[in-house]
Amino acid sequence: MSRMIRWPRYIRIQRQRAILKARLKIPPAIHQFSETLDKNQASEIFKLMAKYRPENRKEKKHRLYQAAKDKVDQKQQSERDVSTKPKVLKFGLKHVTQLVEQKKAKLVVIAHDVEPIELVLWLPALCKKMDVPYCIVKSKARLGAFVHQKTAAVLAFTDVRKGTDDATLQKLCASVRPSFNDSATKSWGGGKLGIKAKTRVDRIEREFAREEQQKMEV
Repeated sequence: MSRMIRWPRYIRIQRQRAILKARLKIPPAIHQFSETLDKNQASEIFKLMAKYRPENRKEKKHRLYQAAKDKVDQKQQSERDVSTKPKVLKFGLKHVTQLVEQKKAKLVVIAHDVEPIELVLWLPALCKKMDVPYCIVKSKARLGAFVHQKTAAVLAFTDVRKGTDDATLQKLCASVRPSFNDSATKSWGGGKLGIKAKTRVDRIEREFAREEQQKMEV
């Protein structure tokens, strides 16, 4: 019955793209985005990211209102002052790129399913050059949820609170470096044969082996 169903166009495109990625040989620069961080390490990063979500408009308005009120009342300036911005995640491809170039980013988190891939294809090489720890995780929708966006291609930590969070961030940076920054092995992806092609190759190999055996018997 599934052969008779007329699937929507976007589903057909998704399946065709998945088949092409499995069949074609994918260069190492693109194939690296299919090798994401494991579940345990990713969950630790997501827990830390949840603590540093940016303010929404309502929270920012309330903070500025309280800071202005404290200033008018001539109270002692607190952490809510206008000059003291909260420590939050940074997002936006251009903004994160500038932070990496200035070496202000402490950890860069890249989504594995950015479309088109050319938007972030060069970012791992830049992080390696500037010696900034980075990792690739799933997915852009999940990253977007941390910064009040539908999707986000890349996020970055620039500063965290001293103490437990600082130690956690350093531990995460040390754990992702061997898999991403320090990995020198470049492997190609794809190149998998379909069922028909595998059957044809197996048949040719069996015939070749039979011919070789007949020559040896003669």
